Amino acid sequence: MNKVILMGRLVRDPEVRYSQGDNATAVARYTLAVDRRFNRNNGEDSADFIGCVAFGRAAEFAERYLHKGTKIAITGRIQTGSYTNKDGVRVYTTDVVVEEQEFAESKNASGANEGGYTAPARTPNTSVSDGFMNIPDGIDEELPFN
Repeated sequence: MNKVILMGRLVRDPEVRYSQGDNATAVARYTLAVDRRFNRNNGEDSADFIGCVAFGRAAEFAERYLHKGTKIAITGRIQTGSYTNKDGVRVYTTDVVVEEQEFAESKNASGANEGGYTAPARTPNTSVSDGFMNIPDGIDEELPFN
C-alpha cells in the first residue's frame, strides 16, 4: 500500500502549468514544509520540505486557493521517477502525488484576512482556539466512545 498523509505550510505559491494538446490538464507543483515531530537540534524546530504535485481539478484548486504560508492537509501517494537533465546527468525524483487536499486552519488563523476578507461571525457553540464545536454539558452519557 502506498498512502501518504501530510500537514504543513506551503513554502511558496504553487507553480501551475497546463499540458499540451486538445485536453489540456492543469499540473500544480508545490512544496510543503512539514514540522518534524521530534527535534534533535537542541530543541530547535525543524521541518522536512516535501515536493507535491496535483493534477486536474486538484491543480486548479491549488492555483485558485493555495498560497505561500497556507496550512493544508493532503493525502496522496509517493511516486519516484528519473530524467536526464540538459547536462546529461541522471536526476532521480520523489514526489507526493496529491489525491486530496484541504485547508488545515481558518482563513483568519493564516493571516489571510489582509485582502479584505471578513470571516463570518462565530456562533456560541464554536471554540475560538481550534475551530471545533464545544460539546454541551450533560451529553457525555449519549456519546458512544466514553
